Amino acid sequence: MNLHALRLFYVISSTGSVTRASELLNISQPAITAQIKKFEKELSLTLLKPHGRGIALTDAGEEISLLAKRLFAVEQQIEQFAQEYRNGTNGCIRLAATYLPAHFLIPTWIAKFKQQYEQVEMMFTTTNSSDALNQLLNVDVDIAIYGGLPAEYQDTIEIEELFQDELWFVVAPNHRYANQQVSLPEMMKEPFVMREEGSSTRERLLSLCRTYNSPAPTISLQFNGLHEAITAVIAGYGANFVSSIVVREYVERGELCRVYVEGIHLKNTIAICTRKNEPLSASAMNFIQMIRQNPYKE
Repeated sequence: MNLHALRLFYVISSTGSVTRASELLNISQPAITAQIKKFEKELSLTLLKPHGRGIALTDAGEEISLLAKRLFAVEQQIEQFAQEYRNGTNGCIRLAATYLPAHFLIPTWIAKFKQQYEQVEMMFTTTNSSDALNQLLNVDVDIAIYGGLPAEYQDTIEIEELFQDELWFVVAPNHRYANQQVSLPEMMKEPFVMREEGSSTRERLLSLCRTYNSPAPTISLQFNGLHEAITAVIAGYGANFVSSIVVREYVERGELCRVYVEGIHLKNTIAICTRKNEPLSASAMNFIQMIRQNPYKE
């Protein structure tokens, strides 16, 4: 179907005049008339009929005009969507995050972002560090927000550091090591309550033991969430090695206490991870820019 001819016909049907259509489209009347006759021949339908000194729509013309109205309305919607998508005011962002940023950072970031970009859909998955990076590499998500990053991924993943937070050893207030300084081997004798395998903080603890030739800790309790692990330690069992972001308020309220392990001062990098050499949508870039402007504040 000749969509240009359909558009000419629609303008005629909307204005009720070939003369007016000629003026609006800046096309000569004979040229418009010739196009319409050719269009009618293509459809094997008569769309216009003489009416006094002007023209009128046939029954078929009336129906085609209504369908054309819908078609060109959809065209306008597509053009508007494309413009909004280019500007980042429309679209979809697929996001994976590890538990720390997912629970303590991203809700605030998304709330701020949606206030400005209400039409952008956010698809958000909370998972462990290993799976977050796998989702990014498998193109299941556009962005991963991650705490700490294994070196083997650095050739394929672009890393933008947002900030660093400290990693703390914590115990219940009645624990014998509460607010005390101990050696790493002494600390490793305590039972630990940790996240599941694949958790970046758990891997950091095991890596720490390897670095200092210390026995690995016994992980006596394992949970799939940070909250559950922290609650068990608050209740009086074992120790945890965790981001200060997670437990700072508990420590300030006296529900948990730090253990100062001699010579150990580790920090955790919170980073935005994207695939290298692959452009992001405008909406995803807007989201990253918003995160840069709203880093974590204690």
